[in-house]
Amino acid sequence: MATITKYRGKLHVDWRDASGKRHINRVDTKEEGLRFLAEMEANERRQPLKGSFKEYGDWWLENCAKGNIKDSSYEEYERVLRVHLYPALGTKKFSKVTRKMVRELIAVKKNEGLSQSSIRSILAPIRGMYNQAIDDEDVYRNPAARMGKFNKKTNGKQPINPLTREEVAIMLDKAEANFAHYYPLFLCAPRSGLREGELIALKGIDLDFHGRFIDVQRNLSRGKIDTPKNGKTRRVDMSKKLAAVLKDLLSKKRAAALRKEMEKPPGERRDAVAVVNAVMEDWLFTTPEIIAKSEAAKRRRSPGAKNRGGTQLDPSNLRKVFNKLLVAAKLRRVRFHDLRHTFASLLIEQGESLAYIRDQMGHSSIKVTVDTYGHLVPGGNRQAVDRLDEVIVKSETEVSYGEEGSESASG
Repeated sequence: MATITKYRGKLHVDWRDASGKRHINRVDTKEEGLRFLAEMEANERRQPLKGSFKEYGDWWLENCAKGNIKDSSYEEYERVLRVHLYPALGTKKFSKVTRKMVRELIAVKKNEGLSQSSIRSILAPIRGMYNQAIDDEDVYRNPAARMGKFNKKTNGKQPINPLTREEVAIMLDKAEANFAHYYPLFLCAPRSGLREGELIALKGIDLDFHGRFIDVQRNLSRGKIDTPKNGKTRRVDMSKKLAAVLKDLLSKKRAAALRKEMEKPPGERRDAVAVVNAVMEDWLFTTPEIIAKSEAAKRRRSPGAKNRGGTQLDPSNLRKVFNKLLVAAKLRRVRFHDLRHTFASLLIEQGESLAYIRDQMGHSSIKVTVDTYGHLVPGGNRQAVDRLDEVIVKSETEVSYGEEGSESASG
């Protein structure tokens, strides 16, 4: 039974929800407490949703999620509901799904070997569905809220594995010598910190050689071009060497395109400006010509095959080339994504601020940057407390001078 009680001079509403869990809410006045109790009673009297979890999920996808989230997120939510959530919760009444059911689902998925991020992806549409239902006053609690403590890794977070400055130099020397077509990309990755999909989705128009920055505004995700992660575009500074290499790459692309255009009959040729604009609008890093022709031949043999235009890099193929490069350079095995971590770690090694690194990496908040790379800051804590000593010494000196001055003045 809900009551309004006074404890240590403060008014509190003491009540239990439908599951029997006790809640104590502080209120300023008795009238506010009575209003709170009236709302709770109205919630209890409200008819719960009678439909199943699947029925509400299908409605929520089409009427709430669609158009309000990125297409890639919508497709991921649809897949998660179909593969993971409907088999486990689909037939249960939407209003009767409990935290215990969600907790047990997390345990099952962990036992199946799913990663922490995969389980977070499973929880995301559940939270979205119940938050919407709460806004519509159809339910009053979210069974998937605050479930992070049940989704912690038992074997620790996978550590980042960046290359050292010396290893980067060895890798780039081998890339320039033996993988010349991919050299600009393999230079860009550890010099810019771009994600794999962002590198593949770069175009010539994204490069500003006067301001020396890359305008990151696209990302390849699940085979589709979308906005970068977090939906945010950003500007990433280019080093002098990176700017020179990418400028040379574009110059060669323009020259090759103009030569190819001159091979056409005079009446079919485009003007030079149109040819150059087409190059700038095309992908910056592309599949080598010999592979592009092979892929085009496969598409001709298989009319239903997906058309990538024969130029856009395939992420899987890119990673295979990267692994071959590491073997050829006799370097330890790291993931392609570790080139992004390499960019951040080398900046930290130089003493750059985490705020600058956050902006360059495109993190959603400084917390992400600190959580990921804070441990790499060399001697940060020791330097901080040492500076406290400097302040203390200075302060004590000033005090002693002041005392001496007072004594001499009094003398």
